[in-house]
Amino acid sequence: MPTLVEGTQRLLHAWQLALLRFAVTRDEPDRLNVAALAAELDHLGGRRHADDSLHFFRRTSSQLCAAIGGQHQNADAILDGFCKQIEEPRLRLAFAAAIGMTHSDPAPSQLRPKRNPDLFRGLPARRSASL
Repeated sequence: MPTLVEGTQRLLHAWQLALLRFAVTRDEPDRLNVAALAAELDHLGGRRHADDSLHFFRRTSSQLCAAIGGQHQNADAILDGFCKQIEEPRLRLAFAAAIGMTHSDPAPSQLRPKRNPDLFRGLPARRSASL
């Protein structure tokens, strides 16, 4: 049986996929799907009433949908910030392509450390083995 955390992660992933779908289609039913998933995510936080003041996902969804539709002043900054928060590289790249971003930096967890140039200093050179 899935735990609450796993269920929340799956719902969050579904919300991100719904935003990707809206970015591709820009259809009203897809925007409504994003809003429905956002409301469900907000309800997971323990709030049970529609008039609660804390509604992060609904507010974020409306900002993102407006930015995708070009109706927000800071659309590029909003979309870039959301794109950087997507942890899954394939989803991040797909979203960046859907909104027309020309670059998408890899997630911090995906960055490789630079190789130390002194790593092999002092070791003898490898000799080829004769057969």
